[in-house]
Amino acid sequence: MQYLVYDSQGTQLEPIQLRDEVFGLVPNESVVHQALLRQLANARQGTHSTKTRGEVAGSTRKLYRQKGTGRARAGGIRAPHRRGGGITFGPKPRSYRQAMPKKMRRLAIRSVLSAKAAEEELVLVDSLQLPEPTTKQMTETLRNLQLNGSVLLVMDPADRNVVLSARNIPGVYTLPAAQLNVEKILSHKYLVMTVAAARKAEALWGLPTLPGESSTGQAGLPQASETEAI
Repeated sequence: MQYLVYDSQGTQLEPIQLRDEVFGLVPNESVVHQALLRQLANARQGTHSTKTRGEVAGSTRKLYRQKGTGRARAGGIRAPHRRGGGITFGPKPRSYRQAMPKKMRRLAIRSVLSAKAAEEELVLVDSLQLPEPTTKQMTETLRNLQLNGSVLLVMDPADRNVVLSARNIPGVYTLPAAQLNVEKILSHKYLVMTVAAARKAEALWGLPTLPGESSTGQAGLPQASETEAI
């Protein structure tokens, strides 16, 4: 697929060819949903804990005799229905980790990238580099690209000056191409990628290139030795 490229001034440059299996898929919403839930679940520490009636402080003696007082029968002071008592069915430390096949994880990444491209929320720039950290210039670059909303800047490799310049801008987050994930892409309206980052994404999550094919999926011409062998 052909996709437009812009420079930091917002000027349109020559389009580039992107691989359809990464940026031109029909998104699989169920796989994306499962991948997002898995990522959020794996981020949980699971260190929450409450005490049962056997763990809270307090005496175990019976509060008063069973009969003859006219009051409801009562056991220990650590019963769950009493103030300061134990918690019934409360949370205990546990692991929320979920497993997901590698092919499904890769499909989820390709699906969200394709969705951004289809909705024209993917913006390709030739490069993102700054001579020094300056939030003002970074804000001007985003304004030139006409980005009104949260922005995820993806670079390969990450430019330190760009990272320092963008971290003070609300709604803007920077990320190396190798660390792209479903949650970060979905939590930002616009996905801004450098051309190098897009090529990195194709190399990481694209389908393996078959022998005799180029990175764009076009079959290469046979060499002289191959012709003789045929």
